[in-house]
Amino acid sequence: MSEPDIETLIIGAGPAGLTAGYLLSKAGRGVTVIERDPTYVGGISRTVNYKGFLFDIGGHRFFSKAREVVELWNEILPTDFIDRPRLSRIFYGGKFYAYPLRAFEALKNLGVFTSAVCMASYGYAKVFPVRDVKTFHQWVRNNFGEKLFSIFFRTYTEKVWGMSCDEISADWAAQRIKGLSLSAAVIDGVKRSLGLNRKPSAELGQQGGVKTLIESFRYPRKGPGMMWEAAARKLAAQGGTLHMDQSLVSLKRDAKSGVWTVVSKNAKGETTTHTARNVISSAPITELYAALDPKPKSQNHALSLRYRDFITVALIAKLKPGQTDAGFPDNWVYIHDPSVKVGRVQNFLSWSPEMAPPGFACLGLEYFCFEGDGVWTSPDADLIELAKREIGQIGLIDPADVVDASVVRQPKAYPVYDEDYQTHLDAVRADLDANYPGLHLVGRNGMHKYNNQDHAMMTAMLTVENILAGNKRFDVWQVNEDAEYGEAGLSGAEDALKSERLTPKRVAA
Repeated sequence: MSEPDIETLIIGAGPAGLTAGYLLSKAGRGVTVIERDPTYVGGISRTVNYKGFLFDIGGHRFFSKAREVVELWNEILPTDFIDRPRLSRIFYGGKFYAYPLRAFEALKNLGVFTSAVCMASYGYAKVFPVRDVKTFHQWVRNNFGEKLFSIFFRTYTEKVWGMSCDEISADWAAQRIKGLSLSAAVIDGVKRSLGLNRKPSAELGQQGGVKTLIESFRYPRKGPGMMWEAAARKLAAQGGTLHMDQSLVSLKRDAKSGVWTVVSKNAKGETTTHTARNVISSAPITELYAALDPKPKSQNHALSLRYRDFITVALIAKLKPGQTDAGFPDNWVYIHDPSVKVGRVQNFLSWSPEMAPPGFACLGLEYFCFEGDGVWTSPDADLIELAKREIGQIGLIDPADVVDASVVRQPKAYPVYDEDYQTHLDAVRADLDANYPGLHLVGRNGMHKYNNQDHAMMTAMLTVENILAGNKRFDVWQVNEDAEYGEAGLSGAEDALKSERLTPKRVAA
């Protein structure tokens, strides 16, 4: 086979794919990115524009302990960040609870008896812990007690994942809420109630901080899509190429030359072929394996990996005369109450005042589902009526004020951490490492890891380092494997820029 057309072909223009493309093109390397979406870059971090109303697919805070990530954000989008307070609550049993919890408010809402039961349950869990922790239920029970698990963890978690907490791996809790326990939450909650915990971001960041207790973050003034649209423009200015409306069809490596042939197609069915020395994939592993030719030995393991999907119903409300916001300050509200199907409500004006035209508010109601189930296949009109009814039941806005709405379906939003996922993922990793040189997995779906945006970017940044060096200097799978890659501090920006650079372990020579 002749020399490849380009050095690196990247599948997917989300945070990981565009980070890799931007850095490779900046280094003068030939790079092409293909993206399935015909309109938006950014993947799940895109910002949808509906008639001038902007909304995220999930809501994306910008904070990180990794200095390299913060520097890259500032480099790509130097003048468009705003600082935003993190304000969120839990809705449960018809009442709102500040999140992170405020001890006295929680005591009042739960009542003395229930609060006492919670503390007794926690004490019992500390004296008689589950020794061999395997499930999310067991992990939370050990750290919070059975009663608090049933109140603040079970319903919402099972809404998100569509499965019992006894079927979810403890890895999920260890990765997402590592370092937080009832004692830490109570101490922090008492300080919040008494106003004693307000520290400069650098101070809190240097203390380490518990990632679930972050109080502020940075945010692009017109949503996270600004970041990735800017990255795409700069990639092109640096000589890279981005092709939209291109779905992966096939992926094959010539064993003799080491060159990859990648075939994609657009919505019309027209195919395009690229040849490349390296392939970086941020596509879901199941979709990557469907395209690989010949089929890998670990095919059955890859196809056993599962995903959770969700729908955003954006409700546009007309504000009353003199009103400047939606009437509540939260960025988002977690809906733990089992009486409604909605799992979370985003308040986009609290993310940025530029997310909606003057006189209007935009709320995003999130419904977690599996692609093809009854929620996923419901007509848009039915989903909008459901969202209006439930927003009224919760009491956040008056459904009569809703004047328009939009529905966005997001497949494969979350990689599922079920009890067998690690076995399947280990088999996939071993097979690809041994038999598919030049194929690099990055990002949330590309690695089947519930990474945050900064973690996804870090996997891409280290993959670029490996490609530029011509060898595997860094084990990309180490990202987000320990507390150093967790979220801590306030916005994370000041702390990160003053910190040592964070990198995972180098691969032993």
